[in-house]
Amino acid sequence: MTRRPRGHLRGLLVPAVVAVALAGCGAAQGAPQAGPFAWFAARQAPSGWHAVELPAHQGVLSYPPTAHPIQADAGAVAAATITPAGDFVAYLNATPQQGDESLGNWSQFRIAHLRDESTRSVTLTAAVTGLAFQGGTGSCVQDDYTTLVGSHHYREIACLVSGSHGGSVIVAATLAADWPREHSLLEQAVSSYVTR
Repeated sequence: MTRRPRGHLRGLLVPAVVAVALAGCGAAQGAPQAGPFAWFAARQAPSGWHAVELPAHQGVLSYPPTAHPIQADAGAVAAATITPAGDFVAYLNATPQQGDESLGNWSQFRIAHLRDESTRSVTLTAAVTGLAFQGGTGSCVQDDYTTLVGSHHYREIACLVSGSHGGSVIVAATLAADWPREHSLLEQAVSSYVTR
């Protein structure tokens, strides 16, 4: 059984950001016109999607009808598409900001967090700050990591989003091998995230 992506519940939903330019990572200010985050544009969730709000009302996570709510850490919400064998195909999680992460340090914070979460071979592949989410501003990273237990190779998008009610983190992940098939759905989930 493929394990749930590490750090997507409690710690992986910790807010932070990206202000430091990272060589080869495409870090940029404002809405990117090209590059790894060119797909991002805040928009309503597709018709037929469901939504769940964080208990403290910092944000609303939308998920497709193929996914179902799953148990998350206290204060967080999560949904996933799971195969009949119990393998995670797509994983979505939102959680309130919990630490010293900021829109300016998100890339460093996120990668350091993953390295503390029983992972190895953590690689930051893209970072951006200043994205205009519905209701706030966000910083995002895309990264790859492998779990120590089971050696599962995941690819994720993780964003810290700041709104008037505080910060929250949204994580959208899949096995790296499934990325070509699942990335569009994950990108839609991130683009439709609403902060309060």
